[in-house]
Amino acid sequence: MFQKSIQVLVLLASVGWTGAAVATPPPSTPVARGLSSPESIQAWKKQHGNWGRWGPEDQLGTANLITPARRKEAAKLVREGVSVSLAHTLETRQAADVPSPLEHQMLIHGEAPESTYSADRLALGFHGWSHTHLDALCHVFDGGRTYNGYAQSKVDAKGCSVLSVNEVRDGLTTRGVFIDMAAFKGVPYLEPGTPIHAADLEAWERKTKVKVTSGDAVIVRTGRWARRAAVGAWDVSSHSPGLHVSSVEWLAARGVAVVATDVGLDVLPSGVEGVAMPVHLLLINTLGVHVIDNADLEALAKASTARGRYDFLLSIAPLAIEGGTGSPVNPIATF
Repeated sequence: MFQKSIQVLVLLASVGWTGAAVATPPPSTPVARGLSSPESIQAWKKQHGNWGRWGPEDQLGTANLITPARRKEAAKLVREGVSVSLAHTLETRQAADVPSPLEHQMLIHGEAPESTYSADRLALGFHGWSHTHLDALCHVFDGGRTYNGYAQSKVDAKGCSVLSVNEVRDGLTTRGVFIDMAAFKGVPYLEPGTPIHAADLEAWERKTKVKVTSGDAVIVRTGRWARRAAVGAWDVSSHSPGLHVSSVEWLAARGVAVVATDVGLDVLPSGVEGVAMPVHLLLINTLGVHVIDNADLEALAKASTARGRYDFLLSIAPLAIEGGTGSPVNPIATF
């Protein structure tokens, strides 16, 4: 499970959404490289955070940028009607990177001659580095506060009374932009500990001539599952490729609404002393960005390469669970 030196509560639960208000993109943020200490991170939070941007009672964060107009534009990207799942199959066996597997119990099955139906029971602690899931905005605390300044006490033993994943129960449907960083660097997968800097994202944008814009969902592939298939499972919670903290400035400057990776988002170790997962902290708590961890992007990589396309309609439908800190999800890319 997530262990952050800056306070983060991990409650094992799930949920969905509400409608999004129209908002203008933030002014461009200079892509500096100065987020190297807890002090610089806190200073950046105060200067560039989205708290109050959509009002003191906002619970959607950058999902506000996914306007009806953005959804209609994203729908125009569907040309073939071919859909691709971005979810990794829920695993039922323990492994180095699956400390809490899915508990799958068959309640009724065909081995009983009298059975008319089959039925099962599922139990899952989905946060962490194993299962594809969406983090709600109540997931990360800093200085006793959640996104938009709500007191962390509003997340109690009963769940999230604010910012739960149920706030996005109507779904997150927008333009998805696929950044295959492993392929961009000419390797099948990035090795654990490899950071993806803002400069890497800028270079990808220049080479592909694909511009990330306000309200987009950015999906970054490190090749985590390809490496697992090649060399076996490893402890992703302590040593992982992922986004460097400088990437946050790049994502904020473009008004990105959702960020998905095939790992736990942050490069590990993070490179920032005293802050275990600064990208999680800044995206979720400071900017109000919904995050998808542990997506399986191998099928998407093949589909994207075959078509020479990097953008598509992305649909994310979280479970509608009141008070949830997140939800297992099966994001769908449609070309």
